[in-house]
Amino acid sequence: MMDIPIRDEVIRLGQFLKLANLIDSGSEAKAVIADGLVQVNGEVETRRGRQLRVDDVVTVGGQSARVIAE
Repeated sequence: MMDIPIRDEVIRLGQFLKLANLIDSGSEAKAVIADGLVQVNGEVETRRGRQLRVDDVVTVGGQSARVIAE
């Protein structure tokens, strides 16, 4: 699992997917989220604007990244 630091207290799921290099583009983020391929803390998440906080874990295609404070 990768630890990805963020500057603020929260980050939107779509932004985090790009920051963590789990996807290549915003349009890809929209597609994988809409298709139910993204999990946040073990549960499928279909909202691209979901607010992530420190210690949330995002999984896509078997790769996981955890939000940590910068």
